[in-house]
Amino acid sequence: MTATGNGPLAGVRVVELAGIGPGPFAAMLLADLGADVVRVDRPGGAGLNIDPAYDLTNRNKRSVLIDLKAEDGPGQVLDLVERADVLIEGYRPGVAERLGVGPQECHARNPRLVYGRMTGWGQEGPLAQRAGHDIAYIAITGTLGMIGKADEPPAVPANLVGDYAGGSLYLVIGVLAALQHARTDGGSGQIVDAAIVDGAAHLATMIHGMMAAGGWQDRRGANLLDGGCPFYGNYETADGEYMAVGALEQQFYNEFIELLGIKGEAPARKDFARWDELRAAVAARFRTRTREEWTAVFEGSDACVAPVLSLGEAPSHPHLAARGTFLDHGGITQPAPAPRFSATPGSVYRGPAQPGADTAEVARDWDLPGLTGLTGLAKEDDR
Repeated sequence: MTATGNGPLAGVRVVELAGIGPGPFAAMLLADLGADVVRVDRPGGAGLNIDPAYDLTNRNKRSVLIDLKAEDGPGQVLDLVERADVLIEGYRPGVAERLGVGPQECHARNPRLVYGRMTGWGQEGPLAQRAGHDIAYIAITGTLGMIGKADEPPAVPANLVGDYAGGSLYLVIGVLAALQHARTDGGSGQIVDAAIVDGAAHLATMIHGMMAAGGWQDRRGANLLDGGCPFYGNYETADGEYMAVGALEQQFYNEFIELLGIKGEAPARKDFARWDELRAAVAARFRTRTREEWTAVFEGSDACVAPVLSLGEAPSHPHLAARGTFLDHGGITQPAPAPRFSATPGSVYRGPAQPGADTAEVARDWDLPGLTGLTGLAKEDDR
């Protein structure tokens, strides 16, 4: 089986110390772009009760099984590190050091290594040693408090805003920037401290600017982009489905109310005192037809209206199907690699890595004849 893809990161070697959530997703993104990602799995698993065959965040990777608690476990990881460009770990601060694979040990073996650290709270600060999950990280940044209706608890955006947007993507940005630095003349490796609290806060930069300028109220459901605006939100249809409306600009709004059929009865969009009345008119009109019928009405228009699809429905949408936004690999429908490159496109070339299944292959390709898969039990309190 092909070791790596032909993406823009072909030739880049990554060691991933197995974890859960944003670390594996970041490593998957690097693998999707062509990097040779070797995942170091520990005996007993990484903590998620998921059949490895369906863990898509491990696609395009290879796996070796090493017990870091065993006497020669850290040495085997450092042998990999010596031949790698990047390492990714998602332990609590200090754990990698205690295991003997911290930045100091790794840089002693490979001074140009980019050492990527993925945590929720960061490497320092009063909460650095505390347990946590996505929802808590985005809660203290103010990001969670922005999402949802004014008279309801904040809406939970799955783990997309924290783990993956504020975590994984910022780790990947940091790793690629540090890799560029390491490959310049006189460049060196360094540590990338990617904390979900930092990334999630950074995502709201524009909103902070709007708030400082008086254009954003510090409460949810009261602003242009958070559902407070009657022409930027979701509306129920006759069949219990939803249509998403984003008709912010005047020309798009004009087309929206005309196709919706309320042009002559809708209050002026700039009459904020009548926004509740406008919202009620829009909602009442949407409830007169099904989602499919409204989709047909707005098809081909610039009204900025789209059907709200489920995860299962999305791959069949004509636009996504035409672009190949989703693909089937190994019998699993999944998102295709993103973004796209004209000369070095990414691809899905391997299914999810099975723990320890690629030890012999990695030993050959990385010139590590002494690499062996170890057995034993690993504690799960180091995440």
